Amino acid sequence: MATKPLNNIWIRRQQCPCGDWKCYIKYQGDDDQTTVRSELVTRDSATSSSDTIFTPYVGQIFKTDDEAFDYYCNFARKNGFSVRKARSTESQNLGVYRRDFVCYRSGFNQPRKKANVEHPRDRKSVRCGCDAKLYLTKEVVDGETQWYVSQFSNIHNHELLEDDQVRLLPAYRKIQESDQERILLLTKAGFPVNRILKVLELEKGVQPGQLPFIEKDVRNFVRTCKKTVQENDALLTQKREIDMLALLETCRVATQRDDGFTYNYTTDENGKIENVSWAYGDSIRAFSVFGDVVTFETTYRSITYNMLLGVWFGIDNQGRAFLLGCVLLQDETSQSFSWALQAFIQFLRGNHPQTIVTDIDSGLRNAIATELPNTKHVICVWHVLSKLSSWFSLSLGLQYPEFKTEFELVCHLENIEDFENQWNHLMARFGIESDKHVSLLFSYRAFWPVAYIRGYFLARTMTIDYMKSVDKFMKNILSPHSSFKNFFEQVSVAASVAFQNKERVPNLPLKTCLPLEEHARSILSPYAFNALQQELVLCMQYAATDMANGSFLVRHYNKLEGECLVIWIPDNEQVHCSCKEYEHSGILCRHSLRVLVLKNYFQIPEKYFPLRWRLDSSLVISDDQITSQDNADECSEAFHSLTSTLYAESLISKERFNYVHRELTQVVEIVRNMPVFDEVTLDLAPNNVSEL
Repeated sequence: MATKPLNNIWIRRQQCPCGDWKCYIKYQGDDDQTTVRSELVTRDSATSSSDTIFTPYVGQIFKTDDEAFDYYCNFARKNGFSVRKARSTESQNLGVYRRDFVCYRSGFNQPRKKANVEHPRDRKSVRCGCDAKLYLTKEVVDGETQWYVSQFSNIHNHELLEDDQVRLLPAYRKIQESDQERILLLTKAGFPVNRILKVLELEKGVQPGQLPFIEKDVRNFVRTCKKTVQENDALLTQKREIDMLALLETCRVATQRDDGFTYNYTTDENGKIENVSWAYGDSIRAFSVFGDVVTFETTYRSITYNMLLGVWFGIDNQGRAFLLGCVLLQDETSQSFSWALQAFIQFLRGNHPQTIVTDIDSGLRNAIATELPNTKHVICVWHVLSKLSSWFSLSLGLQYPEFKTEFELVCHLENIEDFENQWNHLMARFGIESDKHVSLLFSYRAFWPVAYIRGYFLARTMTIDYMKSVDKFMKNILSPHSSFKNFFEQVSVAASVAFQNKERVPNLPLKTCLPLEEHARSILSPYAFNALQQELVLCMQYAATDMANGSFLVRHYNKLEGECLVIWIPDNEQVHCSCKEYEHSGILCRHSLRVLVLKNYFQIPEKYFPLRWRLDSSLVISDDQITSQDNADECSEAFHSLTSTLYAESLISKERFNYVHRELTQVVEIVRNMPVFDEVTLDLAPNNVSEL
C-alpha cells in the first residue's frame, strides 16, 4: 500500500522521559476520547449482536454471489469457524454459474515438494476434511440474474471456536486502510510493533489484545510494505529538503517586510538543512520588558518529517502567552537543544531570561545548564501532573485518584524538609517507592516542586489561565499543513495577533476602601491589579503581631494557614515576606500588604510595581507611543543632518576644528547638568534591546 505524504502531521511526543523505549505517555484528554470510542464500540457490538443471522438453507436466494459469501461469512463467525472460496464453474453463455464456499478446514493439505534446504520448516495443516459447505448456482429469472443455494451442510468434524477465539482466525484478522496508514506512520517514527499495538488500542478504546488483528499481522504487513516504506521515505526526504529550502526563502523574504525579523539555520556535511530557528521583530522588542520569564514548549513533533518543534513563549502584562520565537530541530539531543538556545540568545542580542520553564527532558536540562548557567530552570508542574496517569494509574488501580490528590498536595508544600518527608511517606504508603518514575521525579526535585522553586521569579506562568493560553496558541498553528512554508505563515499570523489587538482597558471596580487599592489600579494592568486586589481583600483577614526591629508575625485570624514572617525596613521602604510571593510572581502578598496597611501606607512603594505588570507596558503600541516615536525619529534626523554639516565644516581648517571641539565640550557639560523630566525620558526610550 502506498501512502501519499501530503500533509505535515503533528503529534505529541509520546516517549517517556525515563528513557525506556517501551514506556510511553498518554496525555490528558486521551481518556475522554477513549471513553467515547469505547462507548461507540460497545454500541456497535450490541447492534451487530441484535441482527440475527439465520442458518442458510437450500433454495435461499441472493442477488449476487458476493452477497451470499458475506452472509455465509457472518454465519460462520457467529458459529465459531471461517470459510473460504473453493471451486467455481463457468460456461460460455452464463460465465461463472457455480460458486463453492467451504469451511476453512475443508479438504486435506496436498504434500508439497520440500525445498532443498538443510532444515526445512514442517508446518502442520489445519485442514482435516471437514464437509461443511455452501454451494451457489446462478439462474436468470425474468431477465434478472440471481443466485440460489443448491447445497448446504453445517456438519463439522472439528470443534467450533468460542467468540473470543474465532476473531483470531486469519479470515477475520484484517487491517483496515486507516489502520495501515497509522501503522506506517508510527513505523517511520521508530515505534516498535508492540508499542504500535498499544497506541492503536488506546486510540480505539479497546482492551489489550482486542484489536481485529494481532502482532504477527502487523509484522507481516510492515515486512510486506518494506519496499513501499522505503520508497515513501525517499519521497518524504525529498519533500523535506524542498520544504526546508522554501522555508529559508520565506524567512529571507520576511527580513524585507520586518526589519527586526531574524533567523538562523544549520546544515550537514552534504549541505542539507538540519535545524531552523526564527524570531520576529515585535517579539524581540517585547523581550526587553517581558523577557524575564520564558517558556520553551517542546511537546509536539512532526511525524511526517521526523522533526521536533520548539516554541518560545513570554507572558505579557495581561497574563497571556505571546510568541518569542520558533525552532525546528532534527532530533532531541543535547547538541540540538544547545544550538536552539544559542540561536535564541543570539536573536536577543546576548540577553538572557531570569527563568526558563520547560518539560522534563534530560537533553534539554543539560543544554540549559551549559548555555544558560545563570538562568533558573523550572519544570512546569502541569507537565508533571499530565504524566501521572500514564505512570501510575495501571499499577495503583482504584487507588490512583486518591494518590493523585495527595501527590498534588505534597508537590505544593513550601518547605523542603516537609516535602521530602511527605514524599517518602506517600510513596511508601502506596508501595511504589521503587518505581522508576518515582525515582525520576525525585531526581528532578530541584526543578519542579514548589518548595524548591518558590524563590524563582515565574511571573504567574504556572497558572491554569496561562497554560490554556499556550495550549490555544499551539492548537491554532498545528493544524495539518502541506509544507513548512504554510506552517511558517500560520505561525506569523498567530504571532501578530498579540501585537495588533487593541483592547479597551476595563476599569475594574474597587472592592475595599483602601487608598492602596485605588493607587494600584492606576498603575497596574487589569490582570495584575486583579491579582493584587485579591490579596488586598484577603489581607484584612490577617492579624499582624509586632516582633520588634521591624519584624511582624502575620497569621490568619482563625489560624487555617501557617504564619509568615514579614520584615519592614522603613528607611528605604522595603518589605520582605517569608512566603516569597513577590519574588515568585511580582505581586505583593497579603502578608506584606497587611503590614503596609498597619503602617498607614496610602500608596504602595513604586519599587513594588514591576515594569512588566504596569498598565503602560503593552505589547500593542498605542497611538501616543507611535506619535512619540515619530517625534524621536524627526529629532534623530535633525541631529544627524546638523552634525554632518558641522563635521564637514570643522575639517576645513585646524582653527575651525579647535573652535567646534571647545564649544561642543561646553554644550555637552551644560546638557548633562540640565534636569531630567520623566515624560521626555519615557518618550525617547529605546525600543530595541540592542540600544539599551
